[in-house]
Amino acid sequence: MTLSTDVDLSQLPFWALPQAERMEAFRRLRALERPVFVPEQAVPFVGGGPGYHALVRHADVTEASRNAAVFSSEPCSNSIPDMPRWLSVYFGSMINMDDPRHARLRRVVSRAFTPRILAKMEEDLARAAAEIVGQAVEEGPGDFVTQIAARLPVRVICDMMGIPAHLHDMVLRRTNVILGNADPEYTGLSPDFGRVNVARGLAKLLHAGFSLNRLAARLGDERRRRPTGDLVSLLVNGEERLSSQELGSFFILLVVAGSETTRNAIAYGLKLLTDHPGQRELLLANFDAHIVPACDEIVRYATPVIQFRRTLTRDHEMNGNAYRKGDKVLLFYNSANRDEAVFDDPDAFDITRDPNPHVGFGGPGPHYCLGAHLARREMTVMFRELFTRLPGIRSVGEPDFLLSNFINGVKHLRYTF
Repeated sequence: MTLSTDVDLSQLPFWALPQAERMEAFRRLRALERPVFVPEQAVPFVGGGPGYHALVRHADVTEASRNAAVFSSEPCSNSIPDMPRWLSVYFGSMINMDDPRHARLRRVVSRAFTPRILAKMEEDLARAAAEIVGQAVEEGPGDFVTQIAARLPVRVICDMMGIPAHLHDMVLRRTNVILGNADPEYTGLSPDFGRVNVARGLAKLLHAGFSLNRLAARLGDERRRRPTGDLVSLLVNGEERLSSQELGSFFILLVVAGSETTRNAIAYGLKLLTDHPGQRELLLANFDAHIVPACDEIVRYATPVIQFRRTLTRDHEMNGNAYRKGDKVLLFYNSANRDEAVFDDPDAFDITRDPNPHVGFGGPGPHYCLGAHLARREMTVMFRELFTRLPGIRSVGEPDFLLSNFINGVKHLRYTF
């Protein structure tokens, strides 16, 4: 079944529509008998393919996520067209791998997320949140994203990796370019796919990836010579270790997945708790009892990562639908998280929702987000600090959204306290 003409997931204008209109389009897609096939838009200098099946139901997304042997993350999961070598060297970390390569890298980098490491970070998280909110109080309310939401996650990731404080803003700017490569604000380009325009955008993307990769690789070289016991020392020394290229790609993955998605969840959280005062009152009446399910409901409702790609390794039938070897499928987490077959009143924001089997951290299986617990802790610490220090904080007006079919991002959000 091909896509109806009024819903074209491959075109940027669709992703510039108001979110309510997009979610209504996905509701209509879920109601169809089978997943639609979306013609793929070729990208100059990168290429393209015939198209992909849009998996929009919770059952399809979770089943494909579990079955990594059939629904492969190779050759790439974070790009609809196959990623050329000159890009994959920077953006081809373990999310674009299957076992056993994926299992080896995940085993090494999981050292960053052990309970002992995360427990040691608690005081640092609280201190960072207090400093960030304190600085916002001094500056006065303005843009919640740039003053608060974006600062904590990038600081946490850079501190984990031993990146000096004076480089944090550079890291943030580079990640904005990587994830906002279709957005004129971050690229300085017009939102079209002309060859010259795309070439400039790709050049900016390549420069951002190269800068972050080399930053991490140089740090890894230093830690090989002089280990300090920090995270990078753990990752580049020992029996199982990361090469310089692997470390650079992992850092890009870590700062993109761990920084950008968490900042968007924090920004959406303030907006949702402003728009739903009853839910806000419920949270503040017993913060400790409600904050973890509140974080999960924010992630479900906002779904910071819209989709990932998988590629069929063989002919396969799933939920009555046939797929051929080599077919591409896109797992639309945003749609799965509003599936009426799984969630009662899915368009309602309810911090007491139970159960809440959302796929906002990826579906079940080998690629479930390693940093999910850290993301919840960052959100918890920041909201605790905000509502303790600034009990009257609220968003003002509508957010300025990122133009992207990959990240459901908030670029700017006015607020007051």
